[in-house]
Amino acid sequence: MDVTIWHNPACSNPRGALKLIRDAGIEPVVIEYLGNPPDVATLRQVLAESGLSALALVRNKEAGFAELGLDGADEAALLAAMAAHPRLINRPVVRTAKGARLCRPPETVLEIL
Repeated sequence: MDVTIWHNPACSNPRGALKLIRDAGIEPVVIEYLGNPPDVATLRQVLAESGLSALALVRNKEAGFAELGLDGADEAALLAAMAAHPRLINRPVVRTAKGARLCRPPETVLEIL
């Protein structure tokens, strides 16, 4: 099973999800998304796989959200902002053959392993 995690090693939620994946005997593809951000098409695919809205995937408490004037922004604007400013992406996102999840809390990853 291919498993991919959008990871930020400085954050406890991605570290917890990564540990659970590895504890399940799976070595995932780890994408440090801050240095290798997803494009808008990939973000749209994750929304389709997860059933989330762009608003659910964006970190609206991040300073950049307010600085970019994203309050009330439509999905296209939110996706463009996340692609250009990956710190705005809520984490961790895990993708498997069973779908994608925003793994907050980290145990959410168990639903798709």
